[in-house]
Amino acid sequence: MTVQEAYNYSVYFLGANGVDEEEFKAKCLVCHLAKIANRDYHSHLGDLVSQKKLADGLWQLKSGTPLQYVLGEWDFLDSTFAVGPGVLIPRPETEELAQLAIEQVKNAGSTPVVWDLCAGSGCIGISIANACPGASVYCVEKSTDAFAYLQKNAMLVANVRPVLADISGDLTALPKPQVLVSNPPYIPAAVLPTLQPEVLKEPRMALDGGTDGLDFYRLIAEKIVPTLDSGTQLLLEIGDEQGRAVQNLFATCENVQVRQDIYGKDRILIATVA
Repeated sequence: MTVQEAYNYSVYFLGANGVDEEEFKAKCLVCHLAKIANRDYHSHLGDLVSQKKLADGLWQLKSGTPLQYVLGEWDFLDSTFAVGPGVLIPRPETEELAQLAIEQVKNAGSTPVVWDLCAGSGCIGISIANACPGASVYCVEKSTDAFAYLQKNAMLVANVRPVLADISGDLTALPKPQVLVSNPPYIPAAVLPTLQPEVLKEPRMALDGGTDGLDFYRLIAEKIVPTLDSGTQLLLEIGDEQGRAVQNLFATCENVQVRQDIYGKDRILIATVA
């Protein structure tokens, strides 16, 4: 089956089975199977793809499996990260967090230490490490499923240290950071059942922020911040209705501010440890 035939059939099949964004998902799947970038689709219309692999992918998408899990990888900033069941899927708004963190790390000296807490696939910490080769980046993740992806993604990045640990435990064995970045779970528990079916295929551990969605911010503010040196920069992804509440939790810090994402919604808390 050619690339063009595979794409046309995939659009038809996905649309007929009520899968949203059928054209985008069809192109991603077919180009992945053809081992070409989406942008090169029109230059490879006559290339061949495996009909069996195409059918397998389409049935997974029909069953509600996230596209990123079907592909086994997803792009984030300038890199491609291995992902699959058990790890949170990288998202565009988190790229903004990573970009801000990179700016902070570049201004934190020649050999700064960075903590990426609740690291998941490692997309944030590894992106920082790639952009800031002098930094030592400690990616901390407690899920063994997610940690397997973190290790795989960090394999060729010399300045990344994957750490299998719970951030509620003792992190004092790690060198103190000049920059702490985190995309912690922040969805209120009662909201989880209302999420899109595809999102519910992602690990609950990476989504569930407790009753009000703020459990991990309290943990960072009350347990971790007091152990950090004055001047440490904090960058945290937050829910779009949590700006004021998270600001209040970090009231003992300095220069506390909330940045909006590309959609104009509150998304990132920035603060300096006093």
